[in-house]
Amino acid sequence: MIKPKQSFNWLKLVSKRGAFHLTSLVLGTALILGGTAHYLQASDHDDGEVDTKGRNLNLTDLYVFREGDQNPQASTDDLVLIMNTNPRSLARQQYYFSTNARYEFHVSQMKDKNAAATGKSDVTLRFEFTAPNNKQEQQMKVTAIRNGNVETATALTTAITDQSANVRKVSLGGENLTVFAGLREDPFFFDVEQFFRVRAGAAGIGPAAKFRSPEKAVDFTSGYNVNTIAVRVPKKFLQGQSNAKVFDVWTTVSVPGKDGKYTQVERLARPAINEGLILNNDFLNALNSVGPDFEAAALAGQNPAAKIAGPIVTQAKQTLLAVGNSEERANSLLGAFLPDVMRIDTSGASGYAKDLNAKGSPVRGRMLEDDVIDITLSVLTDGAIATDNVSYAGTPGNPSQGHDPLEPQFPYLALPN
Repeated sequence: MIKPKQSFNWLKLVSKRGAFHLTSLVLGTALILGGTAHYLQASDHDDGEVDTKGRNLNLTDLYVFREGDQNPQASTDDLVLIMNTNPRSLARQQYYFSTNARYEFHVSQMKDKNAAATGKSDVTLRFEFTAPNNKQEQQMKVTAIRNGNVETATALTTAITDQSANVRKVSLGGENLTVFAGLREDPFFFDVEQFFRVRAGAAGIGPAAKFRSPEKAVDFTSGYNVNTIAVRVPKKFLQGQSNAKVFDVWTTVSVPGKDGKYTQVERLARPAINEGLILNNDFLNALNSVGPDFEAAALAGQNPAAKIAGPIVTQAKQTLLAVGNSEERANSLLGAFLPDVMRIDTSGASGYAKDLNAKGSPVRGRMLEDDVIDITLSVLTDGAIATDNVSYAGTPGNPSQGHDPLEPQFPYLALPN
């Protein structure tokens, strides 16, 4: 078990003796698995690539937070769920959601923050889209599946030419939800170009390198847009008949197969988990095709799930062992980060790594400006590398980074470039 110290600080979560170092894990991944690693960008912007999977089917990030933590005028009893897709969408270009796909938020009701993740959906919010009209709008069908009950509503997407919030109200199960779907500025930030150089140097396949200073660091998502699906949902809608205050959330994208049944092609929850532990592209595709319930079953050694997800979990463990972790520590890390779900304990303020559970997993969701890269770098290196010197707002005078201010109202993401 990865134990936080009495005075909580995730940067000091792992002791010097037990730390798994970025130089050997994240930065040295090019040497793992015989050099067959598929180079991927963090935050799932490009994981599990196949020729038939277009960018509008590619998940980039998931954000989950109490609305009142983003907007003091809003209620902390409402949660905001945000799913971003279509990485590196160019400025002033209209992009559309796939008319052939199901984009889904999945939610599990958990007993408490320490409960073992089941990866089973108690609530599913599904979004499906039609072809665009002459105003560049798509009609979206919103479906809520709760405890076997299915309810639907419809709304319209927002075209890039519409600079208003243009949110839509939908009524499902006697509750009012607010939805938004359309282009927004990509809020993720990371100097991924320099990351590759630092990683290569640490792995011994390139010159030694450090992250660039704030004045020179480059944010690889600056200036790009993403397709966003955002929903404001009352906590009681997710609770149903339960009194749950803790929820596990993950997102998926599915498309029809040859038999007409939908096949899952993407899955995402916490940032940098897939691409941090699983480096083989075929395994990433396999990971994208199963749910966190399969990971939970595989970790427990249960068949048939172990046959499907087992090799993926095994590779994650091999990665951890290959870079010097003990058997005990590798198992503890797997227990902390798998199954891959975004847990939010709604009894406290939202924010990535504001709190951990007994296994060392973040349990307060993720806010839009949370610096998940700095947090991850600091944890993996026990503070030896504290930052990539990129922030959401950017460094004054550096035109290669910085994002527009977030909007004050739902859906909160900055307007598209």
